[in-house]
This record gives sequence, C-alpha cells and structure tokens, in this order.
Amino acid sequence: MTFTLKYKDINEERQLPDEKYTIQDLLDEMGLSAQTMVSKQNGELVIEDTVIEKGDEIQLVQIIYGG
Repeated sequence: MTFTLKYKDINEERQLPDEKYTIQDLLDEMGLSAQTMVSKQNGELVIEDTVIEKGDEIQLVQIIYGG
C-alpha cells in the first residue's frame, strides 16, 4: 500500500508502514515540526492526527514566518 508525498522538490510514492500511520508519524520521520507545516490530504487541510490511507496524496507546505 502506497501514498504520494509532495514536499518541496519531493514528489514520490511511499510505502505505508502500518494501518494507523498518521501525518504526525510522517512529519516525525522527516524531522519536521507540525508547528511550522501545513498538511493537506487529497487537497483538503488536515490535522496531524489524520490517518494516511492507501492512494492518498499528502502535501506538506512550510509556513514562513516574518517580522
């Protein structure tokens, strides 16, 4: 079972490690903070507890802070 990950220059198919693999698990694996990222699942904004399903497209967008 796979899903598509889009983040910066990454556009790849990834294996789902288990049935309860969440956006937070993905962020942890990639060393990214949920506080600096916006997550989309199939084009819809989602929270970090969302479970990634087979065939999903997950897009991660970096939030830019300024001052």
